[in-house]
Amino acid sequence: MYFRDNHELHKRRLGRNMGLGLVLAGFVALVFGLTVVKVTQMNFDDAPGMSGAGVQGTAVPSAVSDVAQPTGGTEE
Repeated sequence: MYFRDNHELHKRRLGRNMGLGLVLAGFVALVFGLTVVKVTQMNFDDAPGMSGAGVQGTAVPSAVSDVAQPTGGTEE
């Protein structure tokens, strides 16, 4: 069997594709690393919408604690 050598255009295109692939892989690794750092440093007691009164994942959303309670007045 006889295989022809790759044309110069194909060699250059392969080089550019490999370079672009490495740049994209580096960008994905950077975004993944930043996400991991942000998640591991997050203080869940200060999360928006949480009252901060929860212990070990039992936090209650602040919207529930803001509901008006009956006062037991003289209304009949």
